[in-house]
Parts: sequence; structure tokens; C-alpha cells
Amino acid sequence: MDDTIGYGVIGSGMMGSEHILDIGHVPGAEVRALADPVASSIEWGLACVDRAPDGDGSSARVATYTDHVGLLADPDVDVVVITSPNFTHASVLADALASDKHVLIEKPLCTTVDDCMRVVEAAEGRDAITWMGLQYRYMPTPAALLEQLATGVCGGTRMVSIREHRYPFLQKVGNWNRFSANTGGTLVEKCCHFFNLMELAAGAHPVRVMASGGQDVNHLDEVYEVDGEQRVPDILDNALVIVEFANGVRGSLDLCMFAEGGRYEQEITITGDAAKLETTVPGDTVWVGERAAAGAPGQHQHGVREVAAPMDPRVPYPKFHEGASFMEHLHLIDAIRAGRPADVNLTEGMWAVATGAAAHRSIDEQRPVELREFGLG
Repeated sequence: MDDTIGYGVIGSGMMGSEHILDIGHVPGAEVRALADPVASSIEWGLACVDRAPDGDGSSARVATYTDHVGLLADPDVDVVVITSPNFTHASVLADALASDKHVLIEKPLCTTVDDCMRVVEAAEGRDAITWMGLQYRYMPTPAALLEQLATGVCGGTRMVSIREHRYPFLQKVGNWNRFSANTGGTLVEKCCHFFNLMELAAGAHPVRVMASGGQDVNHLDEVYEVDGEQRVPDILDNALVIVEFANGVRGSLDLCMFAEGGRYEQEITITGDAAKLETTVPGDTVWVGERAAAGAPGQHQHGVREVAAPMDPRVPYPKFHEGASFMEHLHLIDAIRAGRPADVNLTEGMWAVATGAAAHRSIDEQRPVELREFGLG
């Protein structure tokens, strides 16, 4: 009996195509349907289907739809992957969660906390899996970092620091990602992954956010027509964010999106009362520095040991978010076959969005923002 699991992808642009390519290498998985109102995106998606190891001509068997409703009604689709633009997530999820299909929703969950709350409620009691796409925990080095933290080597976690110095936002279909109304804002769109990592490391929900940021370099010379008006993009390109958690742990995010020249795109540090953990993305090593082994002052490298964090050899496209998309799909299909719940649930996605939204409010209003202002906590 053929036990292949059929996938439908809603939104086959840049991120959707990444998922399609990865699914093509997952044993027992097959992309059977695509939905996108943009013809060129459908073409990209079909081309990616044909890149699967056994995909010669298989795109001819893939159903295509101009809207998600048709795909959700397709009986050949068992799993729906939602990679449409952020501002469509709430409406697409309203329909997808009413179906009996397994659902993976790419980050961010929604663009507003209110919408997140509605979809979290809609997902309650579903028999099918509802999976939040927060991929950083599946990257080699963050995954190994969290594994080391789980050993207790740090003692009590006290601080979590993440620095991302990278390139500007890429161009998306219709330039939808140039405006905060469409994305939820940079600190929601780009940084919800990081806020989720902070929460995992802290072991508690955030309670307060303080932030400073602005749009100082990127996209200022771009002009797009929006609702009949000529508008300049309004997305932040740099920010410093401090997050305070319910158990006293503090987190910090240092984001700069005009810093392509750095050694590492991301650096992640978790510091406890007994040790410090450090890693980079990209990278293949986690450094563990125990205070008791540090030696005399000034001998800071003494006692620091390396833990290997290699890329899983099964990853077909290591440059796709450091293999995280593929590893996520392996975990998802394993959960489907075993009848397990999702590794990452929608509530985690909601808290990540809320932290980013609080950071934006803090910047806009120049004050600390409590998460309870969003009805959380």
C-alpha cells in the first residue's frame, strides 16, 4: 500500500519554493498541489517540484489553484504548508484550521497579536497536527546550544544575547515586504525566531520589552505605489531590544540589516551563573566556558571547550536556513506517522509575535511595554 503523504503549498514564491525543494527530498512525502494567485510563483513552484530526486515530469501531476480554498478541498492533500505573505496568514489559517488537514504555518504566525489569539483558539481541539514554523531550533548550532543548556551546565540561566548583523530584506513578489502593515514590522517578521529562542533559553514568558530602533539606511531611495499613492518603505533596518522574562532572565537583541561585512551573520550567547554558552550562525561549533574552569583573571580561554554541531548529512540544501527547513519537515512527517503533537505549537508563535509587537510599540512610544498590554501574561 502506498503510504506517501501528500503536501499542498499555499504560496509558492521564495519561501514556498524552499519548502517545495526540501519536501522533494523527504522520504515518503510528495508535493501534490500548489496555490498562488501569481502565475510566475506557480511556475517557480512547479520547477521546484521537478527538482525532486524522482521528480522528472512529476510537476505535470501537481494540481494548481489560484486561491487556497481549492487546495484545501483537494482530497490528495494531507498536509498544508502555508508560506503566503504575512498579511494573508490570518485569513488562510481561518480556513485551513477548519479543515481536517495537517497544517504547517511559516513565521510569523500573524501580523497582529489579536489575529494570533484568534488562530490559537481556532486550532484548539484539532485532531490534525498544527505546526508553527519557527525553524531556528532545527539549525545545527542553535540546536546544539539548546542541547548543552539542557544538560544543566550553565546552572541557572541569567542572560540570553542574540546579535544579527546581516544584509537588507530581499525583494519579494509585489514588494509586499517593504511595508510594516504587510509584515507586522521588522521585529515581528524577521525577529520572531530570535524571541522564540530567547523564551526557550529563559524557560519563561516575557513580561516587559524596551527597544530603540529606526530606518536609517535601507530602502530609503525606493518608491512604490500603494493604494494609488507613491510611498517610501517604512521597515526598520536596525534595533536594540531588551526583553525581561517572568523568572528574571534578561534577553537582548542587536539587529542591523546593513552589516553584510561581518564575520558571522548571527552570534548567540546564553550565560548562566555557572557557565557561558556561545555559538554562531552559520557555524559548526558551540563553545562551553565553565566559570569553575576559567582559571585566574585574564586567562579567559582556559577551560573553554568545543562541542561539534555538524550539519545533518541528510540535508540536501545546506544554504536553505542552514538546513532547518528540511529538518523541520523530517520532524513533521515523523510526528504525523507516529501520531505525536507538533514540536512547536501556535502559542509559541503568538508569544514570539507579541514580543516583536511590544518592541515596535516601545520604539514608537519611547517607553517600556508590558506584555499584559496585549492581553498576555
